[in-house]
Amino acid sequence: MVGKACGVEGIRPGTYCEPKMTKLGSQDTTGPMTRDELKDLACLGFSADLTMQSFCHTAAYPKPVDIDTQHTLPDFIMNRGGVSLRPGDGVIHSWLNRMLLPDTVGTGGDSHTRFPMGISFPGGSGLVAFAAATGVMPLDMPESVLVRFKGEMQPGISLRDLVHAIPYYGIKQGLLTVEKKGKKNFFSGRVLEIEGLNDLTVEQAFELSDASAERSAAGCTIKLSEESVAQYLRSNITLLRWMVGHGYGDRRTLERRAVKMEEWLANPSLMEADADAEYAAVIEIDLADVKEPIVCCPNDPDDAKLLSDVAGDKVDEVFIGSCMTNIGHFRAAGKLFETAKSGVKSRFWLAPPTKMDEHTLMEEGYYNIFGKAGARTEMPGCSLCMGNQARVNPGATVISTSTRNFPNRLGDGANVYLASAELAAVGGILGKLPTPAEYMEYANKVNSMSDEIYRYMNFDQIESFQAGADEGKRIAAEEIVTVS
Repeated sequence: MVGKACGVEGIRPGTYCEPKMTKLGSQDTTGPMTRDELKDLACLGFSADLTMQSFCHTAAYPKPVDIDTQHTLPDFIMNRGGVSLRPGDGVIHSWLNRMLLPDTVGTGGDSHTRFPMGISFPGGSGLVAFAAATGVMPLDMPESVLVRFKGEMQPGISLRDLVHAIPYYGIKQGLLTVEKKGKKNFFSGRVLEIEGLNDLTVEQAFELSDASAERSAAGCTIKLSEESVAQYLRSNITLLRWMVGHGYGDRRTLERRAVKMEEWLANPSLMEADADAEYAAVIEIDLADVKEPIVCCPNDPDDAKLLSDVAGDKVDEVFIGSCMTNIGHFRAAGKLFETAKSGVKSRFWLAPPTKMDEHTLMEEGYYNIFGKAGARTEMPGCSLCMGNQARVNPGATVISTSTRNFPNRLGDGANVYLASAELAAVGGILGKLPTPAEYMEYANKVNSMSDEIYRYMNFDQIESFQAGADEGKRIAAEEIVTVS
């Protein structure tokens, strides 16, 4: 992929290169710095094909300086041909992923800019500004670590458990240590290449690529099927044109990206690793051996343990949200709330990743279920995950679906477990981390409704988005004619 972006067949590890950027993201805590650096570069128009600005880290509880940024930064981005989201739209990654092209390279000013299609190499605000202005980024090509899954997922096991299986098996192989003294992290600075889960949807794949940030990996790729990628692109074409129809800009950039998606669909193909590809290490995970949930313990995303090793610890609060979640996780939590005959024992925080998820969950009646359970629903965005907005009570024990659980991030002195949304919901209902047997009682109920719960946001199949997309395509066509 990097070779393709450089116009050559491939790039070997250790080689300096400057891959072409097809997409990059800027979020609101670093966006003002990126703006200043773009001014220093005298950038009047972006060379990167698609540059996107979000406001997900500050929208819910903005300070006066955040309000100023929200009022001034969108025009700055759109005037240079970029795409600007709006406060309340949701998490940058859930949106930026919708604008990806297969087998291409990008970057972003957030460590969780980890594409589920293609590859991204996140950087600081200065690198994002350079990439946006010049259309390329400087890169010393990293080595790769192969993570190969095989077999079939076991009942009750979620993708989040497979996310945590990577550090768990890394520890078993001696590639990762939890102890800070003499810390070893073989993943650090290398690319994670994940295969063996080809039938994942792109939304599901992002759970795995997203968490590569917690491994300190330089980037991540996931082998997916053409069918999964095609389904995602068809949905995203509709979303992009819906955005044009609803006044998002830059219109020409959004339409250009939609056209490029259509071009891929007309001739679909995906790159894959060579049969003789070289890796710095290989981790093989037999899914038949992952028989119970895996959590990451307080307060270290590397400290992966089996649920049976930590069962019984009290749970004061639960957070279900962040870029690691999608609409299926919230439906699953809602269904589990309905099965809780004696109510829930912990305080719940729920923050859908985008306003589209929020709208759909409302239409389906889940917000009514959340309200009856006493859950606090937050504006779509980062919420507790970032730690600069809402906070849990000091000293609380928390189960979180967020990306990381560093000390004091979610709350002062909080002890935070990272887990799947399903396990988080069960833990909050019981007020403790369940035993594997207790968890399976609830998980079996979710499994029996999986077709209803794990339906993803296919915008091309939602009538209201189709109508908006038709209007967006008409607007874009008129603008192209006017410019011509």
